[in-house]
Amino acid sequence: MDKKNTIKKITNTEYPILDTIKNRWSPRAFSDTPIKEETVKTLLEAGRWAPSASNLQPWRVIWGIKGTETYDRIFNCLDEFNQSWAGSAQVLWLNVFKKTMGKDNRENFHALHDLGLFMGNVLMQAESMGIAAHQMAGIRFKDANKEFKFNDDYHVATGVAFGYYGGDVSKLPEGLREQELKETRIRNAQSEFAFNGDYKK
Repeated sequence: MDKKNTIKKITNTEYPILDTIKNRWSPRAFSDTPIKEETVKTLLEAGRWAPSASNLQPWRVIWGIKGTETYDRIFNCLDEFNQSWAGSAQVLWLNVFKKTMGKDNRENFHALHDLGLFMGNVLMQAESMGIAAHQMAGIRFKDANKEFKFNDDYHVATGVAFGYYGGDVSKLPEGLREQELKETRIRNAQSEFAFNGDYKK
């Protein structure tokens, strides 16, 4: 079997959806094709136009291209597991959100939701450009807050690894190779999470 991530994932949808949604997946092995700064700015621009509560746009992003100091600083904030594979990414970034709003610094309950909308735009833009993205919860967020000089009003929420599809799976840790090569993507059925009426367990 070809060890390059060139397989097309099988996505058995219940209803027709956009190809950018259907074809997107989150590899851990990326092509060694560089990502240019202009491309990063295009991804950020897509995120910039995401909706947010009261148009507060509470997201902040730290990004770095492979071979730069910022990339290395982000990499060093990932947990050990994510460091075991994320080094093949051509761009790493951290997603951060501002926790409060208004002059009275009340909690922005929707900030994390809005960051998710931001990333939804980014993911769809990336997919349209042939770029894969793998989001990571496994970061040392307190270290990242300190490293990038965020005060307590900000929370480093997630990391993201970006790269073009086509990575060498054989370079992944052994335990991740089989998972990477699985062809069928699986999601819960709509009936398990969507209800036209009362919620039913």
